Amino acid sequence: MFYYRGIVSSLEEIQNARLKKLAFLKDAGIDPFPSTVARIETLKEVQTSFDTYTKEEKNIVADGRIMGMRGQGGLAFVDIFDGSDSIQVILKKDVIGDDSFTLFKDTMDVGDFIECTGKLMMTNRGERSIVGESWRILTKSIRPIPGGYYSLEDKEELLRKRYLDILIHPETRALFLKRAHFWRVTRAFFEERSFLEVETPTLEVTTGGAEARPFKTHHNDFDIDLFLRISVGELWQKRLMASGIPRTFEIGRVYRNEGTSDEHVQEFTNAECYAAFLNIKEGKDLVRTLYQKIAHEVFDTYTFTTRGHRFDLSGDTWDEIDYVDTIKEKIGVDVSHDSEEALKKALEERNVLFEGSNRERLTDSLWKYVRKDIAGPVFLINHPKLVAPLSKDLAGSEGNTEMFQVIIAGSEVGRAHAELNDPQEQEARLKGQQELVDRGDEEAMMFDTEFIEMLEYGMPPTFGFGFGERLFAFMADVSVREAQIFPLMKPKE
Repeated sequence: MFYYRGIVSSLEEIQNARLKKLAFLKDAGIDPFPSTVARIETLKEVQTSFDTYTKEEKNIVADGRIMGMRGQGGLAFVDIFDGSDSIQVILKKDVIGDDSFTLFKDTMDVGDFIECTGKLMMTNRGERSIVGESWRILTKSIRPIPGGYYSLEDKEELLRKRYLDILIHPETRALFLKRAHFWRVTRAFFEERSFLEVETPTLEVTTGGAEARPFKTHHNDFDIDLFLRISVGELWQKRLMASGIPRTFEIGRVYRNEGTSDEHVQEFTNAECYAAFLNIKEGKDLVRTLYQKIAHEVFDTYTFTTRGHRFDLSGDTWDEIDYVDTIKEKIGVDVSHDSEEALKKALEERNVLFEGSNRERLTDSLWKYVRKDIAGPVFLINHPKLVAPLSKDLAGSEGNTEMFQVIIAGSEVGRAHAELNDPQEQEARLKGQQELVDRGDEEAMMFDTEFIEMLEYGMPPTFGFGFGERLFAFMADVSVREAQIFPLMKPKE
C-alpha cells in the first residue's frame, strides 16, 4: 500500500489515477510524449552561469523530471532534475494564467518530465529558482517513483530496477561515475605508455587465456559450436606480439559460466595488456604504478577497507609471498609433492567445497582457502607449472613458473605472466590441459592448434597482465554485482 495525496492507496489505484490524467491530456489535444524540446542548456550549465544569467535577465528553457512538488494557493514549487543538476521552478497562477496553472495542478505528478520557460531569481530563502512564464509536458509517468509515496530499499529489487536505484540514490549514481572514471584512468595509463588499444573476438572456436567454464553457443551459418571468450583476447593479443606490434591492450567483456558470489559474476569487464621485451620485474613496477594511479585519481586515497581487511597501495615496493610456501605455512600441505589424497583430505578437514579431484583443481582450491587471511597488497609468486600453463618456467626452480598475482583483501585482483613462447613446451602443456577437458574438467584450457602455429613462427619475450572490475569493487567496498550497472538477474517466476 502507498500513501498518495493524503490517502492510503494501492499501486494499481495510483496507476489508474495517472492513466486518467494521461487520457485527459490526450482528450485536450495535448501530446503527453512530444518528440522535440526547446532546451538549449543543461541545468548544470544554468547553475554554473546563474549569477550572470540573473543579471542579464536571460530567458531560460529548462527541462527535467519532477522530483518534488509543493503547493500554496496560487503558487506551485517544483523541483526538477535533468541528470546534470537540479533547480526549483516556481509557477504562479497570475503569471502563467488560471487554465495553465489548473492544468498543471490537476495532471502533473512527481516523476513526470516537463519543460519550463522563464527567468532566474534567488528567493528570500536563498533558493535558486526559475520563475516560470510557461510550461509544457514532455513525458507523463504512469508509475510513481520511490520516494514520497513508497520506498525501495530491497537490494535485489534495486539491482533489478537499477534505473530507479540510480535515480533516487545519489550514492549509486556517484558509484557509476566513479566506475567510468576507473576505466578512463586505466585506458589513459596504457595509452600514455604507447600501448595500442585493440579489439579481439568475443566468439571463439576454442577458449583460452584463463581457466573457467565457458558459455557455449552455435553459429548457424558455419554450423559449428562456438564459445564466449573467458579472457580479453589473451591468445589473440599474443598473436599481435608476433605481428610486430610491441604493446597492446584491450578493455572488454568476458563470460564465465560459473557461480555467483560477492566476487564472482558470469559477465564482467576485464583489461589485459601485453608488452614485448618487458620482463617480469618491470611488469611488477608497471602494475603497482597503475594501481596507485587508479587509487589516487579515482578514489583520492591509497588506503582502503573492505571484506574485513585494510590495505595500503602506496609505497615503492610491495611484499612478495611464495605460492607453495604460503600454503605449507598456513595449513601444512606441500602442494608440489604431497599426494592428491592428502590435498583432498586437507580440504575436507576444513569443510572447503571444491569441484574436481585432479591435482590442479585441488591445488587451486587450497590456495583460495589460504588467501582469505591475506590483506595485501602483495605479489604472489612462484606458481607451480600445474596452475600456470601459459607462463614460462622460473629459471633455477623446481617446477615453478615466472608469474605473479596481486592479492588484496583475501582475493586475487590481477594476474601476470612472463608469457611462454616456446612452442614445444606450450604444446605439451596445452595437451595436458586438453586431457583434463576430455576427462570432464570444464575449467581446463582447450588445445589451440593455430596458437601453437603462431608460436612456431616466433613470439618475442612478452609480459602479459590482466585485471578486472573486481579491483574496482574492492576499492569501492561493494560486491561485484553492485559494481555493475545492470548485473544479470534471474527472472522473476
